[in-house]
Amino acid sequence: MNVAVVYPEVYDLARFKEKRKEFPPFGILYLSAVMEQAGHRVRVFKVSPGNESLDLREFDAVAFSVPSSATFGVVKRARFSSQYSGDPLLMIGGVHVNFYPEKSLEDLQVHVAGVGESEETILELLDRGKTGNFGSIRGVAYTDKNGFAKTEPRLLLKDIDVLPLPARHLLPPDDLIMTDRLAETEVRMAHVMFSRGCPFPCRFCAAAQTRMQYRSGASARQELIHLIENYKIGGFAVVDDNFVVNKRKVADVCNQIRDLNLRWSALSRVDTVDEELLKQLRDAGCIEIKFGVESGSQRILNAMHKNITPDDIRNTLHLARQANINSKIFIIHGYPGENMESTTETIRLLEGQRSLISRVSLFRFVPLPGTHVYNHPEQFNVHGTDRDPNWSGEWERYHIHHNDQHWWGSEADFDEVNRSYAALNEFVTANWPSPHQTN
Repeated sequence: MNVAVVYPEVYDLARFKEKRKEFPPFGILYLSAVMEQAGHRVRVFKVSPGNESLDLREFDAVAFSVPSSATFGVVKRARFSSQYSGDPLLMIGGVHVNFYPEKSLEDLQVHVAGVGESEETILELLDRGKTGNFGSIRGVAYTDKNGFAKTEPRLLLKDIDVLPLPARHLLPPDDLIMTDRLAETEVRMAHVMFSRGCPFPCRFCAAAQTRMQYRSGASARQELIHLIENYKIGGFAVVDDNFVVNKRKVADVCNQIRDLNLRWSALSRVDTVDEELLKQLRDAGCIEIKFGVESGSQRILNAMHKNITPDDIRNTLHLARQANINSKIFIIHGYPGENMESTTETIRLLEGQRSLISRVSLFRFVPLPGTHVYNHPEQFNVHGTDRDPNWSGEWERYHIHHNDQHWWGSEADFDEVNRSYAALNEFVTANWPSPHQTN
């Protein structure tokens, strides 16, 4: 079967205005690899605002990926402005669809939606075609003569090592290989994904799944050797939501890749690393860890359900420095309840640890669809969700690039958030002047 996979181009969070490329769309690259392995012919199409109309007339099936609510509009325009021949099987999936399958089916007018992990699901859908007989396939949603229907969830794969490597060959090398992305070096690098999921309950995060799935160190080594041989990389960045959760799994990866002499970075919480693990990471080539610090205010950290303290942050930054690993930190400003007092606490934390922090990415809070905050607007006095009678229907509003909208609280609250953000942004820009802040 000829299959087209359509995804929206997403730009780097820190340099959105420069249209700096984000990491590749791993979800569709894994799906494409599975389909190719099963004998299907796959082609990947990228759409972006102003470049949405595609000629899809040669394809028997088309899968649209909606990786975030902010990209729903561009995917919708691609769905209805593209050309088709006959009546191809039309499928949708992605994070937004997982949260809103019924509305997504209605808005995009497709045959079926994949909900959850879909590597096995998509093969069954292609085998079934557009017969409409989707009821026996786990992990899908569809509409029939009785209205909206959703089947039992598909069980997550016990062993994701069985999956083929992501089908990077379906994208141009410029979308995969970068030389300005690894910890402010010029190392030729690629992005990789060594685990799926995040078990932590942060209320601002729209995690796709909470159960962790891990690849083995042997599988990670296989992929990195493939990237060395085929793309001549000298480094990589792990894009997992949280690479450091299971220390035994992380140690396995480190042991397997140590002799490849690659430089790399990964994301972590401040409360999941220790001195021994940091040494293992360093010896395996890790040069930077990106920590989700979010705030220097214990009150805000508690409200976010981060389950960490400012002392945890300080201790981990010191341990990373002792291990000779750079620390990049993420800050989210403007979570419900943020004010000048909490912002001042964040500035004081950053000031005290200034010598231990190599880079800072500063984001403004957005109540992303699917998060706890978004799903409980009355608890946080959040405005403008799809539960609001006056909702605009503009999913694109929920982007985290330079977003300064009034999301919660009164006008006085919003004024204080803006003033306090300006103070924090000024401090960050003065002390970490490279262009890694999101305004």
